[in-house]
Amino acid sequence: MKIGIIICARYQNCGGGKCFRAIRERVGGFSSYPGNEEVEVVGYSFCGGCPGGNIEYVPAEMVKNGAQVIHLATGLVVGYPPCPRIRDFKDFIESHYDKPVVIGTHPIPLKYYTAHQDLPYWKRMKMGDLAETLMGEEKKIMEAYN
Repeated sequence: MKIGIIICARYQNCGGGKCFRAIRERVGGFSSYPGNEEVEVVGYSFCGGCPGGNIEYVPAEMVKNGAQVIHLATGLVVGYPPCPRIRDFKDFIESHYDKPVVIGTHPIPLKYYTAHQDLPYWKRMKMGDLAETLMGEEKKIMEAYN
């Protein structure tokens, strides 16, 4: 499976350590890939900053490199505030590039999950529906990503 990863501009200097670890461990947004299936990252970039200027162009490069799936990184879900355009990004990439988009890469660190549960915007944004795989991760796995 060839994938692309798009992260939030707030974390554009991130080295991707948690994302790549999650690929190896098949957790978070990568839990649906069988352990015996090779996952190759063919593109890793950031959204371009609000309002997401790179969303129009970065997936094209990833698709040219063979991306079959695009992942919108966990930072778009757990940043404060969460990305208000995440649904638009997903819809645009899926319709314009005809590639599935997975919300999430690494599991949500438990400390962030706990903090965000006390605030109203995840409910208001219906993030539980959008990032269901991340929200349903086992707490011990989330804790391992603190």
